[in-house]
Amino acid sequence: MSIMVAELYDALIDAGATDDKARTAAKAIADYESRFNNIEATKMIHTTLLTVIIGGLAALVIDTFFK
Repeated sequence: MSIMVAELYDALIDAGATDDKARTAAKAIADYESRFNNIEATKMIHTTLLTVIIGGLAALVIDTFFK
């Protein structure tokens, strides 16, 4: 089941687009929004992992130089 952006659908209908074209465009935009959400989630995971790696590296450097 595909979702669509209702605001975009209504705007396209008001602008004179046919029902089929407006529905298709609104579903396409909703699919892209879903992809962007997945990219944002992946970015958050990568940022967290990078922070952990840098923290570990900093701990090793501090341990090495301050023994």
